[in-house]
Parts: sequence; structure tokens; C-alpha cells
Amino acid sequence: MIELQHLEKRYGPQLAVDDLNLVFPEGQVTALLGPSGCGKTTTLRMINRLIEPTGGRVLIGGQDTRNLRPEELRRRIGYVIQQIGLFPHLNVAQNVATVPDLLGQDRNATARRVDELLELVGLDPELYRAKKPSELSGGQAQRVGVARALAADPPLLLMDEPFGALDPLAREHLQNAFRAIQRQLHKTVVMVTHDIDEALRLGDRIALMNAGRLEQFGTPDDLITRPATPFVREFLGEDATLRQLAGRTAAEFMTPQTACSWPTLPADTDARTALSVLLREGTDALTLLRDGQPVGELIWSALRDAGRAP
Repeated sequence: MIELQHLEKRYGPQLAVDDLNLVFPEGQVTALLGPSGCGKTTTLRMINRLIEPTGGRVLIGGQDTRNLRPEELRRRIGYVIQQIGLFPHLNVAQNVATVPDLLGQDRNATARRVDELLELVGLDPELYRAKKPSELSGGQAQRVGVARALAADPPLLLMDEPFGALDPLAREHLQNAFRAIQRQLHKTVVMVTHDIDEALRLGDRIALMNAGRLEQFGTPDDLITRPATPFVREFLGEDATLRQLAGRTAAEFMTPQTACSWPTLPADTDARTALSVLLREGTDALTLLRDGQPVGELIWSALRDAGRAP
């Protein structure tokens, strides 16, 4: 668990982060969301001491990070950034193995771990192990970056705009891949993003920041249906409920299958796409499929009511 206690970062007279108090739930993804210059990246970098706080404390597992050497701390934390930062002279396998090699781990075990991680992020080890970064697409390189961050099996993963440089299609594919990985690994993840859709799609919790201060911390439902301040309501926008549907699957709104014959859709399709299909087809429901077999139906009213506050 990560805890920020009265965390502050000052640059001269300017407060970049102002008295920030947060507890990041273990095994969940917390999105640090907000406009440019709100302090979210500064906050992330204070967690692994790439930036030293002016005041306050960062606790990881109850331990004050000031009592750890920075290099020791960082070896226990996976880090994924927008620029990826793969070493161009090393191949994919060598890039993924960077931290285990620094830690002196067994080379045979590391080689097996590299292959496992490449498969986990959707890259065939036989095809990609020996490739250089220059031979990869942006999406493939970012997948390697995620694999490298997970190589030493850190309990904590920090992600700074990890998918921001990708085109929309590659971005969505990699977001979906990351969600699948997180369902398996249950890492404690802190992810910086300025993208509302991404925060709603990936975040179990969202910390919305503004001008260095915390505006609201809660689940996506909390922020959408119970905004704590006018800024929260304005920042998320009137289409926040539709945005949130992109982060949920159609199966989450599924009811038991009936005898009716409706148009079909894979059950793991995101709910916003399912809503678009309902409108396009002019139908009241869709039959949801898993492995080609009907598993239930999605009724229009279930999506209509999804964003209504209790």
C-alpha cells in the first residue's frame, strides 16, 4: 500500500503539489487525472524519488521512502513512461531482462521469465525476442516497456502517460491488454493520465487533481454520480456516463438469455460500443456470445439506467 501524507512540492514560491493526502488501494489501479500542470506527474515522481518532496512523506508498506536509498527503492518499483525508453542497442529480450540482470538473478530463470512476459503482453517470444527496438511499431515497443516493468515482479507499478503517444486504435488495444494483465496480476498501479476515457476505462479509483490539490478521490461512479466540486463536474463533462461505458464490458449488464433472436455481439465488447450497435441496429436488445455460444442478453434499458445516481 502507498500512502501520501501532507505531500508537498514547491518550486520557489510556486506550489506544484499542495498538502496531498492519499492512500492508494493495494492490488488496484489508481488513475491520477487532471489538466496539464495540475501536479500529477510531480506526484508520481515523488513516489519513487525521481523528485524529492519539499514536505510531507511517502510511505510504501508503512515504510518512509526517505529511509531507503533511491536506487534500492526504484528496483522494487516497475516504471512505464510514454517515451518507453528501450535501449536501442539491446534486443527485446535483453531490454526486458534489464532489471533482473541488475539484480543478479539466475539467467536461465530470467530467460523463462522474459518469454512468459512477452506472451503475457501479446508478443510471440519466437518472433520478437531477438528484434531490436527500431524494428517494432509504437504499440509493440510499449508492450515491451510494460513487460520490462514487470520483469522483476514488483508489487508496485508506476505509469506516466503510458499510452499517450499511440494512435487511437493501438492505444485501445494496449489498454485492453493491460486490463487483462491486471486481472491476472493484481498489481498496485498508479497511473498518470490527462485522458478522461483512459482513467474511466482503467482506473479502479481516480484521484482528480487541480492546481496541485486533490479535488476528489473515489471510484469512477463516485466522480460521475456524486461530484464533490463544480470543477469535478465540469472536468468530466456531460458525457461522462458514456465515457464510463467504454471501461465496462457488455457482459457486466447482461441478463439471462431469453428465447428471442436478437443481433449478436461478443460478451467482452465494451459497453459503449454495445450501445452504438443497439442504436445502429434499431433493436431493444443484443444476444451476447462467448466462444460463439449465447450466454445472455443485453437490454437497452440496462445501459440507459447505468449512469443514473442511486
